[in-house]
Parts: sequence; structure tokens; C-alpha cells
Amino acid sequence: MQRATRAINAATTPPQTPPSIHLITSSKNMAHKLRSLLCVFLAILVASPLNEAFPVGGWKPIDNPKDPKVVEIANFAVTEHNKEARTALAFESVVKGETQVVAGTNYRLVIAAKDGSAADSKQYRALVWDKPWLKFHILLSLEEIKG
Repeated sequence: MQRATRAINAATTPPQTPPSIHLITSSKNMAHKLRSLLCVFLAILVASPLNEAFPVGGWKPIDNPKDPKVVEIANFAVTEHNKEARTALAFESVVKGETQVVAGTNYRLVIAAKDGSAADSKQYRALVWDKPWLKFHILLSLEEIKG
């Protein structure tokens, strides 16, 4: 009778799959899923406009030359130039400018300023490196635009 019970149990119980086969099957599925996920991620990265929104290394036009931060940088450029060159330029406005994201931000500005008591203002090209988290500005150059 015991033999008959074992035979019935053996016939109704599904055969056990060795654990090593489960591991191989699940690792193949996992590898396939990871490859698929990687492909989707790469497709999103390539199609993403991040490189346009944050153009590291490229110059981007300043939308608003009257922005307080831009005016602050321009004022700094004129003040610093006056100290270094012993001139009396008076800042008037930012005509236009560009920014470049580096270890901080470079500002390339066209500034309108008067030289001393001159009646007409002249335009100057300024290059300033800014690291706002360190409260750090360096005037790299300020030159009159001739012609």
C-alpha cells in the first residue's frame, strides 16, 4: 500500500526544477531587462534638450540686459577697471551680453559708459568671471569698442 501511495504522489506532484536552472533563467531575464532599461535611458538622454538648456562651455545670449545680476556684474567691471586703470568711467547701462557656464559663469558684456565729463557715452566690452557661491568676481578685461 505504501508503494501505491508513493506512485500516486509521484504521478500527481510536478517534477522539481533544480535551483541552478532557476538562477540561469532569472539572470537571463534580469540581463534582458537591464539592457532594455539602458536602451530607454540612452534614447531619453539623446533626445533630451538638456544640452540646450545648460550649454556647458558655450556662450548663451543674455535675455534681459537690465537683470539686476547682469547690472551688478557690469557695475563691478566698471568700478574695478577704474581702480586698476585710474580712470573715471561712469556706468550707464548694459547694451547686450552673453554668459558661459564654466567653473562659475563668464559674462561677456557690452557696456555703455561715460568717460569723465564727456558728453557722449562710449561702448566697452567687459569680460568678468563670477562665482556667486563664493561671492567672487574677477575682471578679466574691459576695452573700448572702437568704430
